[in-house]
Amino acid sequence: MDVSTAVNQRISTRAFLDKPITEAEARDWLAQGQRSPSGGNLQPWRVHVVAGDARAAVVDMAMKALMANPKGEPTEYPIYPENLWNPHEERRQTIGKQMFETLGIAKDDKAARLAWFAGNFRFFDAPLAIFVILDKRMGHGQWAHTGMFLQTLALLAEERGWATCMQECWGMLRPSLKTHLNLDNGEVVWCGMAVGYPDKEAAVNTLQSERADVDEFASFAGF
Repeated sequence: MDVSTAVNQRISTRAFLDKPITEAEARDWLAQGQRSPSGGNLQPWRVHVVAGDARAAVVDMAMKALMANPKGEPTEYPIYPENLWNPHEERRQTIGKQMFETLGIAKDDKAARLAWFAGNFRFFDAPLAIFVILDKRMGHGQWAHTGMFLQTLALLAEERGWATCMQECWGMLRPSLKTHLNLDNGEVVWCGMAVGYPDKEAAVNTLQSERADVDEFASFAGF
């Protein structure tokens, strides 16, 4: 598979097959991902991988935490900026609307919408998940480089016939996750990633988000 194909077919996969990924496969994937760009070769990320019973324990913890705090726990790193402005808020609303339409969940069916959202914290039934962890002392550059690492992993997953879903939703449970994963005081969970073989028959996996035209975000000079 070439890079262009991997980029074009990658989506946020939200339905996975009951087909495991072995520890050896996960180790090889992460090792190859280490070739991702890293300013100053800091390699600022740390990764916590869960499968099997460890994965089930995280899901159980998450469900209990959400029962106690349905709107999420306090965090110093909000998932989105406060009072998100257009066109960004409009894009966020649009993809949400398209997803629920694809799923056949009505706008006023709050119970079904909440049940679907809870699926995030079961990794959409993916057999493998990772949590990406950073030291709070790292700066904005290191967060950006860790984003490159995540993208590299996502594209390598496509090459392997796997699929991924980046999961910033875990930012809602950072305090509980920090305790559960036994992180150092100065560490923070940035996000999770669900990993597995995609269920290509699932309607939700037919949704591919729209992207802005080049002229909306780029300017050109000197040509």
